[in-house]
Formats: sequence, C-alpha cells, structure tokens
Amino acid sequence: MVGVDTQTKRVLLAAPRGYCAGVDRAVITVEKALDLYGPPVYVRKEIVHNKHVVTTLEKRGAIFVDETDQVPEGATVIFSAHGVAPVVHEEAKALSLKTIDATCPLVTKVHREATRFASQDYDILLIGHEGHEEVVGTAGEAPEHITLVDGPDDVVNVEVRDPERVVWLSQTTLSVDETMETVRRLREKFPHLQDPPSDDICYATQNRQLAVKQMAPECDLMIVVGSRNSSNSVRLVEVALEHGSRAGHLVDYADELDEAWLDGVTTVGVTSGASVPEILVRGVLDYLAARGYEDVKPIVAAEESLLFALPNELRRDLKARGMSDSMRGGGQVAQGADSLH
Repeated sequence: MVGVDTQTKRVLLAAPRGYCAGVDRAVITVEKALDLYGPPVYVRKEIVHNKHVVTTLEKRGAIFVDETDQVPEGATVIFSAHGVAPVVHEEAKALSLKTIDATCPLVTKVHREATRFASQDYDILLIGHEGHEEVVGTAGEAPEHITLVDGPDDVVNVEVRDPERVVWLSQTTLSVDETMETVRRLREKFPHLQDPPSDDICYATQNRQLAVKQMAPECDLMIVVGSRNSSNSVRLVEVALEHGSRAGHLVDYADELDEAWLDGVTTVGVTSGASVPEILVRGVLDYLAARGYEDVKPIVAAEESLLFALPNELRRDLKARGMSDSMRGGGQVAQGADSLH
C-alpha cells in the first residue's frame, strides 16, 4: 500500500453487528421446520435479506417463492421476518396451507399500532421505502388509512383528511437520523402530528448505526457486510459516509473486496447488517489480516441479549414430537453465527 506504514494499519470492528434477535428467530424457524417436517418447506419471500443465508437454507431443502399461490395446496409455508399483509394469510387459508409466521415481533408491534390507529380513524403516515416487503405488509393492515412517506423530500406530497388526527409510524430498519428529519418536516406541516407509543426503529438497527457513528470519524474505509436488498445494511454505509468515513462499501462476501480500496488506507471499519452471519465477517477480517490489517480493535456501542421465542405454531409441533423448541442449537446458519459471536 502506497505511503502507509504497515505498523499503523488497523481495523475497528463494530459491536454489536450481525444477527439480531428477529433474524436469529426467523432463520432457526426455517431450520427447525426442515428438521420437523422434512423438505421441502416453502418460504414466502426471502426469510431474511441475506444471500448466504438464503443459499444455505436452499441447500437444506427450503424453497423460496415470491407469491403464496406458488406454494402447492396443503404444503407448509413460512412467512418471512419482514411480515405480510392480512390478505396473504387469507390466500394461504384458501389454499389450505400450513402457515408458520416468522414475522419479527418488532414488526408485528408496528402492525398492531397501524390497526389500532386505523380503528380510531387516524390518518397514518408510514415512513419507509416504497416496495420494501416490510412496508407492503404494514400498509396492508389498513390500506385506506396509510400514506407512505418515502424520506424527508416526500413530505411536500403528503395530504391528510384531518390535520388534527394524524400519527406517524416507520419501517423498523431505517436510518434513525433521516427518519427524525422526516418527522421534523411532517410536524412542521402537521403540528398536531402524534408519535407512536414507542420507537418503531428496532433496537438492533439503532445499535448498529450507533457503533458506525462512533467509528466513522476515524475510518478511511468502512466495509459493511450485507446484501444489497437489506435496508439496514445499506443504511450502515450511508451512516458511515455521513459521519466521517472517507469511503464505504457494501459486500456480501470477502471475495467482493477490491484491493484498490485499501490504497492509502490506515484504518478500516468493519461491521455487518442485522441479517448477516458472523462467518462472513470473519472472512473479511481474514482478508484484511492477510494484507497487514492484523490489529483489530472492537468498538462497543451497546450490549445485546434479547432472544425471541419461536413462532407458536412451530413450538407446538416441536413439543408434540418431543423435539427441542430452544432458540439455541439451531442448524447450520444459526450455529455458524452463534459460535463466532
């Protein structure tokens, strides 16, 4: 590397990073369903937005489909961590499908807020990205009451029936700063705008962004491990650049790294999105170590210990078969993450 003393090279490694509780639960749900029912098990949409996770589960017998009507009548289907609209449950019932709902409980919380405010005849301003599966699912809870607000610049287009009965909700994986700016502009336009009962952006998204904010001013380069359709992973790159990192890149695997990115670089930040198994981060660290970045310093922004129980439908069947419904000791993907945390 031109002009860089190899003794000064270092890596700042974000903590927390990688799997959140909702992703862990969703992945283990598919693994245990395969163990219990045997392949194939159908999954509507990607269980989580990560290429490695999806490929690994496909090798074990999971079949990912885009729409409910692609699942054979009477088969087992798992709904992804991002949640689905009520109409999807109705479609599954019409096809006599056995359903297992792996929706993240934090997304379910937003769904319940949407139905409650809709029942009180509020206009609901849903801050999120158009077309994202989580947004589609939430909007489907009360389509006649929900208006999508896709970032601060979209506020100018928002109209409501009654400016005194309006509330905002949000997609759980957004940039905290951008969401708050969107809310600020909405409140300027609608002074009576109500807040949700609790923060909709999930704890894991906030913690991962906080770690990146702390690291970014010292980083010449930020590497975020995650897939391009992962909203929270994409946001981490944006947060890094907004808070001082000279450059930032999103990669699924270490072999996507470009050695030219390291030219003149002393400090590399490394983190991963909330649907990324730790083994992929280790691959990036090994790549960097082989190029002189052996000094790794953890940057701890928060401690996480939250676990979610498996979906009730799956727990019931596991217990009936005498199998463990523990969140620990799952299959290949989850074990790979746990063993390296």
